[in-house]
Amino acid sequence: MKPVKVGICGLGTVGSGTFNILRDNSNEITRRVGRSIMIEQIGARRDNPSCDTTGINITRDIFDVVNNPEIDIVIELIGGTSIAKDLVMQALENGKHVVTANKALIAECGNEIFAKAQEKGVIVAFEAAVAGGIPIIKSLREGLSANRIDWLAGIINGTGNFIMSEMSQKGRTFDDVLAEAQALGYAEADPTFDVEGIDAAHKLTILASIAFGIPLQFEKTYTEGISRITAEDVAFADQLGYVIKHLGIARRTTEGVELRVHPALISSKQLLANVNGVMNAVMVKGDAVGPTLTYGAGAGALPTGSSVVADVIDVARTLTADPTNRVPHLAFQADSLSNIDVLPVEEVECGFFLNMSIQDKAGVLANITQILSKNGISIESLIQREREGSELVPLVVMTHDVKEKAMNEAISAIEALPEVSGPVQRIRVESLL
Repeated sequence: MKPVKVGICGLGTVGSGTFNILRDNSNEITRRVGRSIMIEQIGARRDNPSCDTTGINITRDIFDVVNNPEIDIVIELIGGTSIAKDLVMQALENGKHVVTANKALIAECGNEIFAKAQEKGVIVAFEAAVAGGIPIIKSLREGLSANRIDWLAGIINGTGNFIMSEMSQKGRTFDDVLAEAQALGYAEADPTFDVEGIDAAHKLTILASIAFGIPLQFEKTYTEGISRITAEDVAFADQLGYVIKHLGIARRTTEGVELRVHPALISSKQLLANVNGVMNAVMVKGDAVGPTLTYGAGAGALPTGSSVVADVIDVARTLTADPTNRVPHLAFQADSLSNIDVLPVEEVECGFFLNMSIQDKAGVLANITQILSKNGISIESLIQREREGSELVPLVVMTHDVKEKAMNEAISAIEALPEVSGPVQRIRVESLL
């Protein structure tokens, strides 16, 4: 059969990895597909010295790629949601298949993009948009398709995981580790997307849609970062047998679907608690298979490029297939997506870790426990320590499961006590059962 011709838009980190994998593994890829995959054109603002593009048609106008009649598959690797969306929509309008690693584009614009792809009978593949080289989308969409997914929880941002790992293992402060992450290239100069959970929220939005068969709803995903986590929080969590991780959690309940990204205490015996550094992992609980864990590199040129090229191979294999017989973009048939409500975070129920500074005098602890009891909150464990040279002492309380709304009301009342200094640190506790 004639070669499949691809055009690459963007030759940065992921673009270079994709290019080099297509070149270096061309023989293996041809054996898998049954025909060769040829790089017909590259659209990039500048050359990348890690790529030998000799003999390749290179353009500085990326729209030349999507308008090239010779190209079968457009690989979008420029990032962002403005130009990238225009590029993808034009490619689809031209009847071309699209492979992308753009999690923001899929999470925020995916519903519109998939509708256009269905109209045109083409594929949009996006394995590389979530967790880099980990094939979690294929696992959810195909490998676990016999299951009713109950919940999933993942460490899906390497920068945040590196920071929390260093704080847990070495007792370092957030600011100290963040500076190192920036020096190592794990974090951007402006780390907001990573440390405040926006990147993870994009990824969780995608995973939840595939797991539960619901439209993409990024705007309803609760998002909280790790910048307020202190070394003291980490130390107390360790004393209680827990590790703090920045998790994305999606759970199906009788009231609706939970979509939330935030720091969480998990038992140090959990598999996810032992995923450290910049690695990613996603745990999925299916009704038939039980819990599964997928682990690997969540970023980088070659790991992410591996997922991009795997999608190119999948698309190439199905070029001659009837569009109605292809795997649906979000695992469920487009006309079968469910409008299950996404629960507001105030209605989510879990345990809580509370860390506060209180005056060391009689009656303070009794006042705090009375407030918790009044709001229907029971205590699982408690730590109170002396602090030399200070009138204030730390008090740590672990609670049983309670709705967030009740906990918020209790915290407001506790913070109003004159014997409590400053805000109460609150971190959710997840059992992952």
